[in-house]
Amino acid sequence: MHPMLKPALRRAWRGRGTVQFGVTPAHAVKVGPMDIATGCFLELLDGTRGMPLLYEEARTLDLNARQVDTLVMRLVDAGLIDDVRAGGAPADALRKRADVLERHRPDLASLSVVHPEPGGGMGRLAARRSMRVQVRGAGRVGAAVAAVLSGSGVGRVEVLDGGCAEPGDVAPGGLPASAVGERRDMAARQLVRRSAPGPAPRATAAAAGQGGGEPGLSLIVVAPRDGPSAYLPDPGTAEPWISSGTPHLYAGVIEATGFVGPLVLPGGTACAGCLDLRRRERDPQWPRMLAQWQSGRRSAVQACDLGLATAVAGLAAAHALAFLDGELPMSTGTRWEAALPLLDWRSERIGAHLDCRCGAAGHTEGVRTSGAGTAHDTMAG
Repeated sequence: MHPMLKPALRRAWRGRGTVQFGVTPAHAVKVGPMDIATGCFLELLDGTRGMPLLYEEARTLDLNARQVDTLVMRLVDAGLIDDVRAGGAPADALRKRADVLERHRPDLASLSVVHPEPGGGMGRLAARRSMRVQVRGAGRVGAAVAAVLSGSGVGRVEVLDGGCAEPGDVAPGGLPASAVGERRDMAARQLVRRSAPGPAPRATAAAAGQGGGEPGLSLIVVAPRDGPSAYLPDPGTAEPWISSGTPHLYAGVIEATGFVGPLVLPGGTACAGCLDLRRRERDPQWPRMLAQWQSGRRSAVQACDLGLATAVAGLAAAHALAFLDGELPMSTGTRWEAALPLLDWRSERIGAHLDCRCGAAGHTEGVRTSGAGTAHDTMAG
């Protein structure tokens, strides 16, 4: 082990005997009691020394091996220590790509804070490179989501859409003005390639399965340019995803209202069919209105404010990345909405319906974790 204090967490002495790591309540930790010797020892935890060398240098501070082990393990338990050599073979391969890793330094710092175990951040960053995500839609929301996922290290990001890019599709972080007139799928493919920190890794037989080729989809993000298609999703469109067990996340903007979710875990959380059945129960006129919305005249211009679209894309991409990293974000079985001009984000829990063929009703979802609160304490010895 080559221990390193997580560099993203700022340190400050709260008094003569206590050090606080981190500023925000979500991740701050207080460590004490801390004397001058142990305070000086903290400066040695920079990842350049293994434990034998740390024992040797600690002796100059009148700290014995037992004291060093106790302090390091308490810092590990508090989620303050990273291991610069942990993460397994995929992480080792990523470390050899210095150019890629430099682009990912901020992402790695964030992951190391969110995932407390030594090497947890690097392991997850490396794992992203073997994942395949599909984004359905290359408008102001979908294209930006695809760019963020690619730039965040997801190895394969596919974008599906038809037609040619229009001036209204152009957005910072999304399709550029030069893409106007080009096929949307081609323009999005170029955007994903430009956003990536390096070329995508080759698919391995283990990742792709016995048949080789591309690995299975880790996630589908449904963010069509036509906002109603994601806000009022057609259960029939999602049936293949339910059958194959492919997680999918809805996001978009409709009538100056942005939304993210629900994230559907097939067989575990409510799906588009559950959403439709519950709406029909609440409103007997729903089927009549839905048929008109789906078959009637559509507005030539979507009410998709650029600032709102960018906020939705960022939130959707963050939720997608949290899921890919092994967490259940708050969009799991829940839709988050914010309408202009106040942008007050509100959530609506969507329960699985007993009559839906997805089979999610009665199942228990995974447990979400929350780091919110005040700085917690750990005793250093």
